[in-house]
Amino acid sequence: MDQQSEQHAAARPAQGRVRPAAQPPRAALVGSADRLKAIGLMCLAVGFFSALDTSAKYLATQAHIPVAQIVWSRFLGQLILMLGLLAAVPLPALLRTRKLGLELLRSLLMVATTACNFLALRHLRLDQTISVVFLAPLLVAVLAGPLLGEWVGWRRLIAVLTGFIGVLIVVHPGIGTLHPAFLLAFGSMLAYAFFMILTRYLAAYDAPLVMLFYSVLIGAAGLAPFALWQWVWPPTPAAWAVLCVLGALGGTGHYLFIHAYRLAPASSVAPFIYAQLLTMVMFGFLVFGDVPDVWSLVGATVIIGSGVYLLHRERSVRAEVAGVDPI
Repeated sequence: MDQQSEQHAAARPAQGRVRPAAQPPRAALVGSADRLKAIGLMCLAVGFFSALDTSAKYLATQAHIPVAQIVWSRFLGQLILMLGLLAAVPLPALLRTRKLGLELLRSLLMVATTACNFLALRHLRLDQTISVVFLAPLLVAVLAGPLLGEWVGWRRLIAVLTGFIGVLIVVHPGIGTLHPAFLLAFGSMLAYAFFMILTRYLAAYDAPLVMLFYSVLIGAAGLAPFALWQWVWPPTPAAWAVLCVLGALGGTGHYLFIHAYRLAPASSVAPFIYAQLLTMVMFGFLVFGDVPDVWSLVGATVIIGSGVYLLHRERSVRAEVAGVDPI
Protein backbone atom coordinates (compact mmCIF):
# COMPACT_ATOMS: atom_id res chain seq x y z
CA MET A 1 0.00 0.00 0.00
CA ASP A 2 2.90 2.37 0.69
CA GLN A 3 4.28 1.36 -2.70
CA GLN A 4 1.15 2.75 -4.40
CA SER A 5 1.62 6.09 -2.66
CA GLU A 6 5.22 6.25 -3.85
CA GLN A 7 4.16 5.43 -7.40
CA HIS A 8 1.52 8.17 -7.38
CA ALA A 9 4.03 10.67 -6.08
CA ALA A 10 6.59 9.64 -8.65
CA ALA A 11 4.06 10.00 -11.44
CA ARG A 12 3.51 13.71 -10.76
CA PRO A 13 5.67 15.98 -12.94
CA ALA A 14 8.59 17.75 -11.34
CA GLN A 15 7.93 21.41 -10.62
CA GLY A 16 10.94 23.71 -10.91
CA ARG A 17 13.52 20.97 -10.45
CA VAL A 18 15.51 18.52 -12.54
CA ARG A 19 13.78 15.18 -12.90
CA PRO A 20 15.97 12.28 -11.77
CA ALA A 21 17.02 9.54 -14.12
CA ALA A 22 14.58 6.66 -14.48
CA GLN A 23 15.08 3.97 -11.88
CA PRO A 24 14.85 0.27 -12.66
CA PRO A 25 11.54 -1.30 -11.67
CA ARG A 26 11.31 -2.91 -8.26
CA ALA A 27 10.94 -6.38 -9.80
CA ALA A 28 14.39 -6.03 -11.33
CA LEU A 29 15.95 -5.15 -7.96
CA VAL A 30 14.57 -8.07 -5.94
CA GLY A 31 16.86 -11.09 -5.63
CA SER A 32 15.73 -14.68 -6.08
CA ALA A 33 16.21 -15.39 -2.35
CA ASP A 34 13.77 -12.62 -1.41
CA ARG A 35 11.30 -13.80 -4.03
CA LEU A 36 11.36 -17.35 -2.67
CA LYS A 37 11.04 -16.07 0.89
CA ALA A 38 8.08 -13.86 -0.10
CA ILE A 39 6.38 -16.77 -1.87
CA GLY A 40 6.89 -18.94 1.21
CA LEU A 41 5.43 -16.26 3.46
CA MET A 42 2.41 -15.87 1.18
CA CYS A 43 1.76 -19.61 1.26
CA LEU A 44 2.03 -19.55 5.05
CA ALA A 45 -0.34 -16.56 5.20
CA VAL A 46 -3.08 -18.28 3.19
CA GLY A 47 -2.55 -21.35 5.38
CA PHE A 48 -3.37 -19.26 8.45
CA PHE A 49 -6.41 -17.78 6.69
CA SER A 50 -7.61 -21.30 5.86
CA ALA A 51 -7.09 -22.33 9.47
CA LEU A 52 -9.20 -19.32 10.52
CA ASP A 53 -12.10 -20.33 8.27
CA THR A 54 -11.78 -23.96 9.37
CA SER A 55 -11.89 -22.91 13.02
CA ALA A 56 -14.96 -20.74 12.41
CA LYS A 57 -16.75 -23.59 10.64
CA TYR A 58 -15.87 -25.98 13.47
CA LEU A 59 -17.17 -23.59 16.13
CA ALA A 60 -20.40 -22.93 14.23
CA THR A 61 -21.20 -26.50 13.18
CA GLN A 62 -19.59 -28.69 15.86
CA ALA A 63 -19.56 -26.51 18.99
CA HIS A 64 -22.79 -24.65 18.02
CA ILE A 65 -21.38 -21.21 18.87
CA PRO A 66 -23.36 -18.24 17.42
CA VAL A 67 -21.71 -16.63 14.41
CA ALA A 68 -21.82 -13.16 16.03
CA GLN A 69 -19.78 -14.52 18.93
CA ILE A 70 -17.28 -16.14 16.56
CA VAL A 71 -16.80 -12.99 14.46
CA TRP A 72 -16.48 -10.82 17.57
CA SER A 73 -13.89 -13.18 19.10
CA ARG A 74 -11.91 -13.03 15.86
CA PHE A 75 -11.69 -9.22 15.90
CA LEU A 76 -11.30 -8.91 19.68
CA GLY A 77 -8.43 -11.40 19.70
CA GLN A 78 -6.58 -9.55 16.96
CA LEU A 79 -7.20 -6.20 18.68
CA ILE A 80 -5.69 -7.48 21.93
CA LEU A 81 -2.75 -8.92 19.99
CA MET A 82 -2.15 -5.62 18.17
CA LEU A 83 -2.35 -3.55 21.35
CA GLY A 84 0.18 -5.85 22.99
CA LEU A 85 2.63 -5.79 20.10
CA LEU A 86 2.23 -2.06 19.47
CA ALA A 87 2.36 -0.95 23.09
CA ALA A 88 5.13 1.53 22.23
CA VAL A 89 2.99 3.21 19.57
CA PRO A 90 0.75 6.01 20.96
CA LEU A 91 -2.95 5.27 20.50
CA PRO A 92 -3.61 8.65 18.78
CA ALA A 93 -1.09 7.66 16.10
CA LEU A 94 -3.09 4.50 15.34
CA LEU A 95 -6.30 6.53 15.09
CA ARG A 96 -4.88 9.38 12.97
CA THR A 97 -6.70 9.34 9.63
CA ARG A 98 -7.38 11.88 6.93
CA LYS A 99 -10.52 10.07 5.75
CA LEU A 100 -12.45 9.03 8.86
CA GLY A 101 -15.74 8.35 7.09
CA LEU A 102 -14.15 6.08 4.50
CA GLU A 103 -12.07 4.31 7.16
CA LEU A 104 -15.26 3.52 9.07
CA LEU A 105 -16.95 2.31 5.88
CA ARG A 106 -13.94 0.13 5.03
CA SER A 107 -14.00 -1.35 8.53
CA LEU A 108 -17.72 -2.12 8.25
CA LEU A 109 -17.06 -3.87 4.95
CA MET A 110 -14.40 -5.98 6.69
CA VAL A 111 -16.94 -6.96 9.35
CA ALA A 112 -19.56 -7.70 6.68
CA THR A 113 -17.31 -9.91 4.57
CA THR A 114 -16.19 -11.87 7.65
CA ALA A 115 -19.73 -12.31 8.98
CA CYS A 116 -21.19 -13.38 5.63
CA ASN A 117 -18.32 -15.80 5.09
CA PHE A 118 -18.70 -17.43 8.51
CA LEU A 119 -22.49 -17.65 8.03
CA ALA A 120 -21.99 -19.34 4.64
CA LEU A 121 -19.52 -21.81 6.16
CA ARG A 122 -22.27 -23.24 8.34
CA HIS A 123 -23.74 -24.85 5.21
CA LEU A 124 -21.07 -24.85 2.48
CA ARG A 125 -17.73 -26.60 2.16
CA LEU A 126 -14.53 -24.64 2.60
CA ASP A 127 -13.56 -25.10 -1.06
CA GLN A 128 -16.95 -23.74 -2.20
CA THR A 129 -16.72 -20.50 -0.25
CA ILE A 130 -13.13 -19.77 -1.22
CA SER A 131 -13.92 -20.41 -4.90
CA VAL A 132 -16.57 -17.66 -4.77
CA VAL A 133 -14.24 -15.30 -2.85
CA PHE A 134 -11.59 -15.76 -5.55
CA LEU A 135 -13.89 -13.76 -7.82
CA ALA A 136 -13.29 -10.60 -5.76
CA PRO A 137 -9.97 -9.55 -7.41
CA LEU A 138 -11.62 -9.95 -10.83
CA LEU A 139 -14.54 -7.80 -9.74
CA VAL A 140 -12.10 -5.20 -8.41
CA ALA A 141 -10.54 -4.99 -11.86
CA VAL A 142 -13.94 -4.01 -13.28
CA LEU A 143 -14.96 -1.65 -10.45
CA ALA A 144 -11.58 0.11 -10.44
CA GLY A 145 -12.53 1.77 -13.73
CA PRO A 146 -15.56 3.82 -12.67
CA LEU A 147 -14.45 4.18 -9.02
CA LEU A 148 -10.69 4.77 -9.32
CA GLY A 149 -10.20 5.61 -12.99
CA GLU A 150 -8.14 2.44 -13.54
CA TRP A 151 -9.77 1.05 -16.67
CA VAL A 152 -8.97 -2.43 -17.99
CA GLY A 153 -8.42 -3.42 -21.61
CA TRP A 154 -10.42 -5.97 -23.59
CA ARG A 155 -8.07 -8.85 -22.73
CA ARG A 156 -8.45 -8.32 -19.00
CA LEU A 157 -12.20 -7.82 -19.42
CA ILE A 158 -12.41 -11.25 -21.08
CA ALA A 159 -10.45 -12.70 -18.15
CA VAL A 160 -12.99 -11.19 -15.74
CA LEU A 161 -15.94 -12.59 -17.69
CA THR A 162 -14.25 -15.99 -17.74
CA GLY A 163 -13.88 -15.80 -13.98
CA PHE A 164 -17.63 -15.19 -13.66
CA ILE A 165 -18.22 -18.30 -15.76
CA GLY A 166 -16.01 -20.20 -13.32
CA VAL A 167 -18.19 -19.11 -10.41
CA LEU A 168 -21.30 -20.24 -12.32
CA ILE A 169 -19.66 -23.64 -12.71
CA VAL A 170 -19.03 -23.84 -8.95
CA VAL A 171 -22.61 -22.83 -8.15
CA HIS A 172 -24.12 -24.62 -11.23
CA PRO A 173 -27.58 -23.03 -10.93
CA GLY A 174 -30.35 -25.08 -12.51
CA ILE A 175 -28.38 -28.31 -12.02
CA GLY A 176 -29.36 -29.71 -8.67
CA THR A 177 -30.35 -27.55 -5.71
CA LEU A 178 -28.75 -24.13 -5.25
CA HIS A 179 -28.17 -23.71 -1.54
CA PRO A 180 -29.22 -20.24 -0.26
CA ALA A 181 -25.88 -20.04 1.59
CA PHE A 182 -24.25 -19.29 -1.77
CA LEU A 183 -25.97 -15.87 -1.55
CA LEU A 184 -24.06 -15.26 1.69
CA ALA A 185 -20.83 -16.29 -0.04
CA PHE A 186 -21.58 -13.83 -2.84
CA GLY A 187 -22.34 -11.14 -0.25
CA SER A 188 -18.99 -11.83 1.39
CA MET A 189 -17.25 -11.59 -1.99
CA LEU A 190 -18.94 -8.29 -2.87
CA ALA A 191 -18.09 -6.74 0.49
CA TYR A 192 -14.49 -7.91 0.09
CA ALA A 193 -14.25 -6.42 -3.42
CA PHE A 194 -15.39 -2.99 -2.21
CA PHE A 195 -13.10 -3.39 0.82
CA MET A 196 -10.15 -3.81 -1.55
CA ILE A 197 -11.25 -0.83 -3.64
CA LEU A 198 -11.32 1.39 -0.54
CA THR A 199 -7.99 -0.02 0.61
CA ARG A 200 -6.37 1.02 -2.67
CA TYR A 201 -7.91 4.49 -2.42
CA LEU A 202 -7.05 5.08 1.24
CA ALA A 203 -3.46 3.89 0.78
CA ALA A 204 -2.66 7.37 -0.53
CA TYR A 205 -3.92 8.98 2.70
CA ASP A 206 -3.46 6.63 5.67
CA ALA A 207 -0.73 4.26 6.84
CA PRO A 208 -1.38 0.50 6.54
CA LEU A 209 -1.18 0.11 10.32
CA VAL A 210 -3.91 2.71 10.79
CA MET A 211 -6.22 0.93 8.35
CA LEU A 212 -5.59 -2.42 10.01
CA PHE A 213 -6.22 -1.00 13.49
CA TYR A 214 -9.51 0.62 12.47
CA SER A 215 -10.72 -2.69 10.99
CA VAL A 216 -10.20 -4.70 14.16
CA LEU A 217 -11.31 -1.87 16.47
CA ILE A 218 -14.65 -1.37 14.72
CA GLY A 219 -15.21 -5.12 14.54
CA ALA A 220 -14.48 -5.63 18.24
CA ALA A 221 -16.47 -2.62 19.44
CA GLY A 222 -19.40 -2.82 17.05
CA LEU A 223 -20.10 -6.53 17.47
CA ALA A 224 -19.71 -6.65 21.27
CA PRO A 225 -23.43 -6.05 22.07
CA PHE A 226 -24.57 -8.74 19.59
CA ALA A 227 -21.97 -11.27 20.71
CA LEU A 228 -22.63 -10.80 24.42
CA TRP A 229 -26.41 -10.93 23.89
CA GLN A 230 -26.13 -14.27 22.05
CA TRP A 231 -23.26 -15.60 24.17
CA VAL A 232 -22.96 -19.37 24.46
CA TRP A 233 -20.30 -20.91 26.68
CA PRO A 234 -18.05 -23.19 24.62
CA PRO A 235 -18.93 -26.79 25.56
CA THR A 236 -15.39 -28.21 25.64
CA PRO A 237 -11.83 -27.05 26.39
CA ALA A 238 -11.04 -27.63 22.70
CA ALA A 239 -13.82 -25.25 21.66
CA TRP A 240 -12.52 -22.66 24.15
CA ALA A 241 -9.02 -22.99 22.69
CA VAL A 242 -10.22 -22.61 19.12
CA LEU A 243 -12.34 -19.56 20.04
CA CYS A 244 -9.35 -17.92 21.75
CA VAL A 245 -6.91 -18.40 18.85
CA LEU A 246 -9.12 -16.90 16.13
CA GLY A 247 -7.53 -13.47 16.50
CA ALA A 248 -4.02 -14.92 16.45
CA LEU A 249 -4.76 -16.87 13.26
CA GLY A 250 -6.14 -13.80 11.48
CA GLY A 251 -3.47 -11.43 12.83
CA THR A 252 -0.57 -13.74 11.97
CA GLY A 253 -1.95 -14.31 8.50
CA HIS A 254 -2.22 -10.56 7.86
CA TYR A 255 1.31 -9.95 9.17
CA LEU A 256 2.80 -12.62 6.89
CA PHE A 257 0.70 -11.31 4.00
CA ILE A 258 2.01 -7.75 4.41
CA HIS A 259 5.60 -8.92 4.94
CA ALA A 260 5.48 -10.98 1.74
CA TYR A 261 4.55 -7.86 -0.25
CA ARG A 262 7.42 -5.96 1.36
CA LEU A 263 9.97 -8.53 0.21
CA ALA A 264 8.87 -8.85 -3.42
CA PRO A 265 6.58 -7.11 -5.93
CA ALA A 266 2.93 -8.09 -6.16
CA SER A 267 3.44 -9.73 -9.56
CA SER A 268 5.73 -12.29 -7.92
CA VAL A 269 3.63 -13.23 -4.90
CA ALA A 270 -0.02 -12.49 -5.78
CA PRO A 271 -0.56 -15.66 -7.88
CA PHE A 272 0.26 -17.78 -4.82
CA ILE A 273 -2.83 -16.44 -3.04
CA TYR A 274 -4.63 -19.17 -4.97
CA ALA A 275 -2.72 -21.78 -2.98
CA GLN A 276 -5.45 -21.21 -0.41
CA LEU A 277 -7.68 -23.53 -2.40
CA LEU A 278 -5.26 -26.38 -1.65
CA THR A 279 -5.16 -25.64 2.08
CA MET A 280 -8.95 -25.25 2.18
CA VAL A 281 -9.41 -28.65 0.54
CA MET A 282 -6.86 -30.20 2.92
CA PHE A 283 -8.44 -28.76 6.09
CA GLY A 284 -11.93 -29.57 4.83
CA PHE A 285 -10.99 -33.22 4.35
CA LEU A 286 -8.97 -33.59 7.58
CA VAL A 287 -11.44 -31.84 9.90
CA PHE A 288 -14.86 -32.41 8.31
CA GLY A 289 -14.28 -35.27 5.87
CA ASP A 290 -15.38 -33.05 2.95
CA VAL A 291 -14.28 -33.92 -0.57
CA PRO A 292 -14.71 -31.29 -3.32
CA ASP A 293 -16.98 -32.24 -6.20
CA VAL A 294 -16.15 -31.99 -9.89
CA TRP A 295 -18.10 -28.71 -10.24
CA SER A 296 -15.98 -27.00 -7.57
CA LEU A 297 -12.68 -28.27 -8.95
CA VAL A 298 -13.45 -27.28 -12.55
CA GLY A 299 -14.92 -23.90 -11.58
CA ALA A 300 -12.04 -23.09 -9.24
CA THR A 301 -9.56 -23.96 -11.99
CA VAL A 302 -11.30 -21.53 -14.38
CA ILE A 303 -11.37 -18.76 -11.72
CA ILE A 304 -7.72 -19.26 -10.77
CA GLY A 305 -6.66 -19.32 -14.42
CA SER A 306 -8.52 -16.06 -15.03
CA GLY A 307 -6.93 -14.46 -11.97
CA VAL A 308 -3.42 -15.51 -12.89
CA TYR A 309 -3.88 -14.24 -16.46
CA LEU A 310 -5.22 -10.92 -15.11
CA LEU A 311 -2.11 -10.56 -12.94
CA HIS A 312 0.07 -11.38 -15.95
CA ARG A 313 -1.62 -8.75 -18.09
CA GLU A 314 -1.31 -6.06 -15.41
CA ARG A 315 2.37 -6.91 -15.06
CA SER A 316 2.90 -6.74 -18.83
CA VAL A 317 1.08 -3.40 -19.17
CA ARG A 318 3.13 -1.86 -16.36
CA ALA A 319 6.33 -3.17 -17.93
CA GLU A 320 5.36 -1.67 -21.32
CA VAL A 321 4.68 1.70 -19.69
CA ALA A 322 8.02 1.55 -17.88
CA GLY A 323 9.80 0.53 -21.09
CA VAL A 324 11.26 -2.71 -19.69
CA ASP A 325 10.78 -6.39 -20.39
CA PRO A 326 8.32 -8.11 -18.02
CA ILE A 327 10.46 -10.49 -16.02
